[in-house]
Amino acid sequence: MTAPSSSHPPAHSAPKAKKERTRKPRWNERNFITEVLIPSLFVKRGGKRQQPVFPKLHKGQLALTFIGHASFLIQTPKHNILVDPNWANWLIVIRRLKHAGLAIHDLPNIDLVLITHAHFDHLNRRTLRKVAEQQPIVVPAGVSNLVHDLGFEHVHEMNWWDVWEHAGLKITFTPAKHWGARVLHDSHRGYGGYVIEYDGRSIYHCGDSAYFSGFREIGRKLAPEIALMPIGAYDPPSGRDVHMGPEEAVRAFQELKSKTLVPMHYGTYRMSYEPMHEPEERLKLAGAEHRCLHQIHFLPEGVPQVF
Repeated sequence: MTAPSSSHPPAHSAPKAKKERTRKPRWNERNFITEVLIPSLFVKRGGKRQQPVFPKLHKGQLALTFIGHASFLIQTPKHNILVDPNWANWLIVIRRLKHAGLAIHDLPNIDLVLITHAHFDHLNRRTLRKVAEQQPIVVPAGVSNLVHDLGFEHVHEMNWWDVWEHAGLKITFTPAKHWGARVLHDSHRGYGGYVIEYDGRSIYHCGDSAYFSGFREIGRKLAPEIALMPIGAYDPPSGRDVHMGPEEAVRAFQELKSKTLVPMHYGTYRMSYEPMHEPEERLKLAGAEHRCLHQIHFLPEGVPQVF
């Protein structure tokens, strides 16, 4: 959702996978404005806000509520954690095509907020201002200045493989193949994902990433039980290899050694050429092909699910 950063990667960039797809920019081949942006103006916004009933969790249980796009509420018996909360109806010129699964005022008291990177679809300042109630927020290195004035008690920055322990949670910031710029030539900001561990359970929020060899390393070191994996925006007009398709998400999921795949980053904003319905269909086919369809859980927006 931002312009590409400079050609010099930040010091914390991930090593590139040995074999990567190469894509040619498609600005001159197709017209993103006429094919995607303008038609989106005439699409009736889908989905509906739920009146969530948050479960009372017992020891060893977790609950996930998919809010939409990459936004999740993660609950343990003692914590309410928001990751990349975003209730925006517009991302500059990109319109939200599916309602957030619940209203902000229906959230429980939030104990901690995690931000994976500074792109507008993941770090939405207006949303953050509404959920900030003097709790801590965790951001990648170089991102703290974007959230300091929003009402959080403490801003904690992390680099790849940093570990932060808070209120019984163990949080590891993991590598990704993406970029973190907020604006053009804004090359100092970090990006990545989070593995959240509590009471023998673990959840991995991938953030944004293309497929890369780092998933094997994350699997080897942490083997997160539940993986929240992006599956959309894989056909961008820029041609940049910065998002996974569904088939690559399945490959990454298996390399992570996870038990459950929860898809995200699809069906909310049309940020790429692929049709809105395509990521879900391709994920089901890839899951069947790799014999892991039973491990894929599509979460309806706004409905808490206990794991």
